[in-house]
Amino acid sequence: MDDEAKEFWFNTQTKTVEVGKQTAALFRIGPFATREEASRALETIEQRTQAWQREEEDRD
Repeated sequence: MDDEAKEFWFNTQTKTVEVGKQTAALFRIGPFATREEASRALETIEQRTQAWQREEEDRD
């Protein structure tokens, strides 16, 4: 099976990318289509949070 057919998860405890569900859901972010996307999970979350905050400010 190649990387495209796998799910990648970011482990918030170890700060590493895992292939498949290796860790309890509490400590996983994902799934992501690629290892690279999973490795940027925290950055992606921060960007989305900032975008949502701007949207909320625009509504006020």
